[in-house]
Amino acid sequence: MNTLKVWLLMGTLSILLVFLGGAIGGRSGAMLFFIIAMGMNFFSYYFSDKMAIKMTKSYPVTESDAPELYEMVKRLSRRAGIPMPKLYITPSDQPNAFATGRNYDHSAVAVTEGLLRLLNKTELEGVIAHELAHIRNRDVLVGTIAAALAGAISMMANAFQWAAIFGMGRGDDEEGGSMAGGLIMAFIAPIAAMIIQMAISRSREYMADATGAQIAGTTEGLSSALLKLEAGAQRIPMQVNPGTSHLFIINPLAGASLAKLFSTHPPIQERVQKLRQMRV
Repeated sequence: MNTLKVWLLMGTLSILLVFLGGAIGGRSGAMLFFIIAMGMNFFSYYFSDKMAIKMTKSYPVTESDAPELYEMVKRLSRRAGIPMPKLYITPSDQPNAFATGRNYDHSAVAVTEGLLRLLNKTELEGVIAHELAHIRNRDVLVGTIAAALAGAISMMANAFQWAAIFGMGRGDDEEGGSMAGGLIMAFIAPIAAMIIQMAISRSREYMADATGAQIAGTTEGLSSALLKLEAGAQRIPMQVNPGTSHLFIINPLAGASLAKLFSTHPPIQERVQKLRQMRV
C-alpha cells in the first residue's frame, strides 16, 4: 500500500510540474517540465534523505558524542526489528524530531537540541520509537519525496511568477502558453502540493504513534512527550523550509496561526486520546 502511495505521490506532483510548464510554455514547456519532473523523481528517490538533513542543517552524532542517546536508539531499533538508522541532531531550540530515508539501509533519525533538553528518558524513548515506527512502516520515503518535490514546486512556482510578471512566458496561443496561465498555475501548484502532503501525512502520524507505542512498550512516554512538544512548538519558533514540515513529529510551524489551518499533522489531543486508549 505504501509503495502505491509513493508512485501516486510522485506521479501527481510530476503532473503539477508538467501543467505548470504547459501553462507558461505550451507543449514545449510541458515536455521540458516532464523531463525535469522525471529527473527530480529519480534524484528525490536516491538523495531525498540527504536533502532533508541538509535543509534542516542537522549534523551527525556518533556514539562517543552522545553515548546514552546512541544506546537508546540502538536498543529501540532492535525492538523494532530494523537496522539502527543514522543519528543526527538538528540545531534548534524547538523540541522536535523527524525520520527520513528511502529504506531500512538508507534511513536517519534527527532530534533537535531543544528536545534533548526538555524530555525525560521515558518521553524521549517514546519520541524515538515513533520515528523508528515511520521507518519500520516503510512510510518515510513517502514523506521524504513529498518534502523534496513540494519544496521544488514552491520554489519553481515562485520563480515563474516573476517570469510571468516580466513577460517571459510565451503568449503564443498555438503553443498554449501565456503569462496569465503561468501566473494561475504558479499560485495553484504549491497549494495542490500542500493538500497532497496533508492527506498523506495525517494518516501516517496516527499509524506511527500506535507502532511507536508498541516498540517503546508503553503509551505514556509518547503521549506525555506530544503534549510537551506541542507547547514547546507554540512558544519557540523554528526556522525550517515549509516543504519539510510534515516530516516532523510535531508541526514545527505550529506557532503560526495560518499554519494551523493547513497543518499536515492531526490534532495533538486526538493523537494523545488514541494513544491512551491503546493496550500494549
